Amino acid sequence: MAEIAASMVMDLRSRTGLPMMDCKRALAETGGDMSKAEELLRIKGGARASKAADRVAAEGVIGAFIAADAKVGAMVELNCETDFVARNADFVAFAQRLARLVSERNPADVVALAALPLDGGTVESMRQALVQRIGENVSLRRFVRVSTAGRLAQYLHGGGRIGVTVAYEGGDEQTGKDVAMHIAASVASVRPLCVARDQVPKDVIERERAIYAAQAAESGKPAEIAAKMVEGRVNKFLSEVTLLGQPFVKNPDESVEKYLKARGATVKGFELYVVGEGIDRKKDDFAAEVAAMAKTA
Repeated sequence: MAEIAASMVMDLRSRTGLPMMDCKRALAETGGDMSKAEELLRIKGGARASKAADRVAAEGVIGAFIAADAKVGAMVELNCETDFVARNADFVAFAQRLARLVSERNPADVVALAALPLDGGTVESMRQALVQRIGENVSLRRFVRVSTAGRLAQYLHGGGRIGVTVAYEGGDEQTGKDVAMHIAASVASVRPLCVARDQVPKDVIERERAIYAAQAAESGKPAEIAAKMVEGRVNKFLSEVTLLGQPFVKNPDESVEKYLKARGATVKGFELYVVGEGIDRKKDDFAAEVAAMAKTA
């Protein structure tokens, strides 16, 4: 067996970014052949990525990018298993690169994005290499690409756990950032469904109206008063779930609509991503685990 010098291990580690012991074992298995060792690590990396894919990845980060002219941008949700890895520099950098790639190449879907070339390989091969380096499942969940005739603004909150992209016209750069920040803050209260009242789906409004009508009927109020109660609650609902109707986070005494009017700006649309939203997370049942251990003891 060829002697594996520490310098060889260091060289392979610098090429792959993988742990020292993995590099040493690969060199030992290939008789010290650097190229074959690197190829072996890539093969094993794919196998490890496949095994990791069975584990739930509900943590992660939102990668965001806006072109220099602020007319095209993108957000990507990249998931991992723990919040510790979500703060890993390589993981975060990968998410940002994916957002830029989406903005520039406009892939049709996640599968198309995974097949795009990146650093001499593909996005998928880079994902597998990242899985091997960090030892956790890494999942490219979703992305959105936004283009506008006006300008785009983005805001990331909580280390990238919440991402917002806003398309707007008029105002200045700070106007767009303020609105994006407001939308991110709404995650803690009531998220806007859309920009304005006329964009709220009719079936959503009718469902709410039916609930309020049933509540008003149970109150025993006269029909005329009950009808006014229903309309009042519908109006309140529409104010809460539309961006323009919400109290502006920086000044709750004015609405977002008033804030925009004062700055001569209009919002054309927005996208809001929250990491892990909708993913079923595994809940550990410690008591059940102890009971199962006791049975086998």
